[in-house]
Amino acid sequence: MSIGQISSLMAGAITQILLLSAPVLLVALVVGLVISILQATTSIQEQTLTFVPKITAIMLTLMFLIGWMFTSLGEYTTALFELIPEMAR
Repeated sequence: MSIGQISSLMAGAITQILLLSAPVLLVALVVGLVISILQATTSIQEQTLTFVPKITAIMLTLMFLIGWMFTSLGEYTTALFELIPEMAR
């Protein structure tokens, strides 16, 4: 197995990690930002106020995207298993 193949596999893994985690992280970021702006404008200083909306938004995002996530991860895993004979050479 050459360095180029290893680099390609690592780049593919990092791409998959970013594609699968980005929607959830972006939703958490946006919800946290909106709640923080609302807290700043209303002078509410409660630190635990952001947890429930964030968790709810993350769960809803996962509910809607879990099928796509599993399909994407399954395709990537299948591609990796198909590369095993080539890696053994």
